[in-house]
Amino acid sequence: MRTALDTGTLKRLYARLARRYDLQHGLLTARADQRGRRRLVELLVDPGDRVLDCGAGTGSTGILAAQRVGPDGHVTLFDLSEDMLAVAREKIEAAGLQERIHTQSGDMGQLPFADNHFDVVLSTYSLCPVADPEASARELYRVTRPGGMIGIAHSTEPKNPFVRWLAHKVETIAWRLPWLSMGCRAVEVRPALEAAGGRVQLEKRFGVPLWPFLLLVIEKPQDDAPSTQACQ
Repeated sequence: MRTALDTGTLKRLYARLARRYDLQHGLLTARADQRGRRRLVELLVDPGDRVLDCGAGTGSTGILAAQRVGPDGHVTLFDLSEDMLAVAREKIEAAGLQERIHTQSGDMGQLPFADNHFDVVLSTYSLCPVADPEASARELYRVTRPGGMIGIAHSTEPKNPFVRWLAHKVETIAWRLPWLSMGCRAVEVRPALEAAGGRVQLEKRFGVPLWPFLLLVIEKPQDDAPSTQACQ
């Protein structure tokens, strides 16, 4: 796995990208990104749910979730970049969903939420740039209530050896242009979530063959006990 960009560089990068992120990410993924978001929301989010969209960016996933939770539910958008969240707030206002969504900035590796707090936790394309995706995935698990669900979409390696070799060559070039790569690289978080006690309900590849995504749905068992204290 390629070494992640440092936090300061990521903040500056997403400040620069915020206004064009939706367009750029959609084009680079041939719109597979939005298909992944919709699939997770349709599978996991129900009316009245309390949902965390972690690494929410410009709010595309969180807005879909807010439309689904209805007036009795609530969605928290959490992201490292205040610039990305500023774009999200504009989209939330345009959708008329201010009463169902609030935004908060911070580090995915240290979530400021209590154990077992959310019914559903979503992370779409946000684990790929972080320095320690396994630790961040464990945080997603920690804040999910027993019986709750975690839905993740992240970049993964192509299975075909030739395509994987070609993808690495393209990635090497893109990595020299952070505005193009957006700091994203293939990651693997399923083992960390299973080690924490999670049960895999769905694992499915999708997207462009050269840079595919993995859709991962994890259930936190009903009998799971809190393992860590909430971050202060």
